[in-house]
Amino acid sequence: MNESGSGNGTRVLVTGAGGFIGHHLTAYLAARGCWVRAVDIKAPEYEPTAAHEFEFLDLRRRADCLQATRNVDQVYNLAANMGGIGFIEANKAVIMHDNTLININMLEAARLNGIKKYLYTSSACVYPGYLQKSAEVSPLKESDAYPADPEDGYGWEKLFTERQCRHYREDYGLSTYVVRFHNIFGPLGTYDGGREKSPAAICRKVARASNGSEIEIWGDGKQTRSYCYVSDCVDGIVRLMDSDFHEPLNLGQDRLVTIDDLVDMVSTIAGKRLRKRYDPTKPQGVRGRNADLTLMKKTLGWEPRVSLEEGLENTYRWIERQLEQSRRLRA
Repeated sequence: MNESGSGNGTRVLVTGAGGFIGHHLTAYLAARGCWVRAVDIKAPEYEPTAAHEFEFLDLRRRADCLQATRNVDQVYNLAANMGGIGFIEANKAVIMHDNTLININMLEAARLNGIKKYLYTSSACVYPGYLQKSAEVSPLKESDAYPADPEDGYGWEKLFTERQCRHYREDYGLSTYVVRFHNIFGPLGTYDGGREKSPAAICRKVARASNGSEIEIWGDGKQTRSYCYVSDCVDGIVRLMDSDFHEPLNLGQDRLVTIDDLVDMVSTIAGKRLRKRYDPTKPQGVRGRNADLTLMKKTLGWEPRVSLEEGLENTYRWIERQLEQSRRLRA
């Protein structure tokens, strides 16, 4: 590892550390030898943090961002108000308000406090809708983000902040990195309540269904996505921060599957035969989305290792246990 890499006592801040990816990333960095300050407005829900210190701060406030970024070398900014497709389509104003404040304040605080490396976590939602109207979509290259037509609300905020990271690097010399996530999933993620994403929602529905019964599918089941397991996600994030690449970079898998495929895989893991009831009135997002990983493989000399089947097995078993524990507590 190079001297400036994430490890060997490097002092690191992880924001959004009470959330899904941030919690996994905190554990990964601590195990690698970093000193980690974790920050969020809430604590991790399912297990204790591995951080050396955890601070409850509201990063919509500039003073809290200045406090969070004090005396650290690197910032992994994962803090965001977000959720699955149902949440982001129904909360556009609050998402843009909260996330814009978080990201503007965090960049400025990082500049003022002399941060050496700053990671911003963007999203595949920045890619234009006009390239995602078919289930047989071509893999999306990083350059496809322009001409811009991102997802309304959430996607526009992400694309704007990507540009702001670029300008802070060019104008102020802040060493910024931008990663575009493509459907990250795994244990310890939200699986109920409206903010969950499709793998977690499907695992929950299958786990709660009795064999031979019916589950609801949003849309017609033919919409397509690619999915990346969380351990690969955090590995890729840190590899990017250890690199000298500063343009936006896809991070995900490039195996395209339908929602029907995903349901069938989870049902097989559960050992259940289930009927599907489709609801075309529910939010579905774009028709198809897949990641082109050519630049990621070239830049990092690496690619994700965990198969979709293995990741779904781990995720399903974890959600199954959570539901069983909740059932026992209610009994």
